[in-house]
Amino acid sequence: MREKASRPARVVLAGRPNVGKSTLFNRLTGSRRAIVAPVAGTTRDVMRHTVEWLGTEFEVVDTGGVFGASTDPLQAAVAERGLREVETAAVIVVLVDAREGLVPADEDVVRRLRRTGAPLVLAINKVDEPRAGAAAVEFERLAVSPALSIAAEHGLGVGDLLDAVVERLPGGSGRLARSGRSAEGPERSDREVGIAIVGRPNVGKSSLVNQLLREERVLVSEVAGTTRDAVDTVVSWHGRRIRLVDTAGIRRPGRVAQAGGVEAVSVVLARRALARADVAVLLVDATGVVTRQDAVIAGAAERAGCGVLIAANKWDLVKDRGPDFSKQFDADLRRGLRFAEFAPILHVSALTGQRAPRVIERAVDVAAARATHVGTAELNRVVARIAARHRPASPGRHAVKILYATQVGARPPAFVFFTNVATRFHFSYERYLRNQLRDAFGFEGSPIRVRARARREPPRRGRRA
Repeated sequence: MREKASRPARVVLAGRPNVGKSTLFNRLTGSRRAIVAPVAGTTRDVMRHTVEWLGTEFEVVDTGGVFGASTDPLQAAVAERGLREVETAAVIVVLVDAREGLVPADEDVVRRLRRTGAPLVLAINKVDEPRAGAAAVEFERLAVSPALSIAAEHGLGVGDLLDAVVERLPGGSGRLARSGRSAEGPERSDREVGIAIVGRPNVGKSSLVNQLLREERVLVSEVAGTTRDAVDTVVSWHGRRIRLVDTAGIRRPGRVAQAGGVEAVSVVLARRALARADVAVLLVDATGVVTRQDAVIAGAAERAGCGVLIAANKWDLVKDRGPDFSKQFDADLRRGLRFAEFAPILHVSALTGQRAPRVIERAVDVAAARATHVGTAELNRVVARIAARHRPASPGRHAVKILYATQVGARPPAFVFFTNVATRFHFSYERYLRNQLRDAFGFEGSPIRVRARARREPPRRGRRA
């Protein structure tokens, strides 16, 4: 894809497990994107997010379980990836826990981080009162300056920490004019297209993201549930900002409940990613059958109002099954994913890269279709033909007539049909209207909202005596 968007300087959060790195990451980025749990090794993928403070833009990186013991079977891969991020840091924020005090593991972390040559800022976390200087005394042995007391959960002292970080960034690096973004919650550029990669566990979501980015951005493993956080990466594609979001696999609620709290939060984050995405790329496994859970995820994407693109992954394993396999597969896919019957289908291979770049291309087309606004005059010329071919059902004594229509929203497109009496259409007629609007105006891959409203006639004035 091409070139990556130029990145600002990186500020890496590091420390032993459970000192509050993910909590601080969420506080700085104004979001709940990193999962917070009292379990060592909860964060697996490197979390990145760009924030701005006092006119300086920089990228905050949560490294996860780089330091410390963990029972996570993927710990070695997690640590290796996190250490690569540490090596690229412009500034490293070292977190320690004021409640537990200084422990040998903190000294080991600082010793290893000094080898990078990057400036260190010590954040003494979990200090409910920032003036409680006594908590910082024992951490003087680390010989890291500045040493600041904070409470990441409550936001206490975070402003002072950001001031210290900005002062130590390379001169001019990452410094921009004020853009309206801040640590309280950066706004997305109007030109940015958000693409969420969603699907069941082990269908290849992380592999596809890595293929699109041409780097090992997210952890890939045969272990189900490897991805836990919703991992954002911004890239440039033909002059457009593309935000790719790799999400956790969404399993059936019963299995999620059995897996425990971390996976439950992962699924919540995946669903939130749908809510803020322009397009959901639903990844399905071409070597298997369409499952009910695939349909559930497609329905969630449609209800969230984002565009939908279906990508059948592992196509390299089935492409030799004969000329009729592709048509039959797509037909079965359409029947199984009725909530996304409007979605384009791509056959891809995240392993070989076959048609992978087309995912971005088609997703951008779907995002553009989702943002389309139709002029009222043109819309009503089409609606007149639609209503003449097939009138809405009349549940009462009066025949239902569509008087006119207007588009009241985009992203996704929403239309109100004014009638003489009806306030609701039958679901089959709504489906008819959506299909006809899609045929007339495109809206490829986008859900369409339709509702009826009765036009109230003004009361007649009586004659004066």
